[in-house]
Amino acid sequence: MLKQAALTGAVALLLSGTVYAQGVRSDARIFGDIVREVITYPRFTVFDNISGSVDHGVVTLTGEVTMPFKASDLARRAQRVRGVVTVKNEIQTLPVSFFDDDLRYRIARAIYGNPDFWQYAAMQNPPIHIIVDNGHVTLTGVVSSDVERALAGSLANSFDAFSVDNQLKTDAEIRALFGKLG
Repeated sequence: MLKQAALTGAVALLLSGTVYAQGVRSDARIFGDIVREVITYPRFTVFDNISGSVDHGVVTLTGEVTMPFKASDLARRAQRVRGVVTVKNEIQTLPVSFFDDDLRYRIARAIYGNPDFWQYAAMQNPPIHIIVDNGHVTLTGVVSSDVERALAGSLANSFDAFSVDNQLKTDAEIRALFGKLG
């Protein structure tokens, strides 16, 4: 499986692929280092979703996090990557809600407690992310197959969410996307 193929396993990758004059890093290398910074951030969880793009050294971070300090921490981590000119921090903070927190945890237990997803639960950075915003659930990340995608969506739909948007991608879809970008 393509482990953590993008910032959260889901790809919102818009690389220009431009390599600058000698001594300046390519956007692809900068992006790879930013991916590493995000997935090694100790407070990054399955309840956060970060995407990004790099264009001539200008990094744009988007997505959602559960606490405001995470957005600023991630922007600082991205800024210190060699070759970054500037960071546009467009990360949104999810609203504080006991209902949302309860929904997050129940869905996470249902998905990662299911035997079909145990291999993901054992990973340092599990690839299925559960974003809950005012009772609306979005699943992002990468799974091995369409069956796993459908199962995760079905498990998430079994709770009191207002809606569930299953944006999970398969390994094959990620490989195809990278093939188009390459």
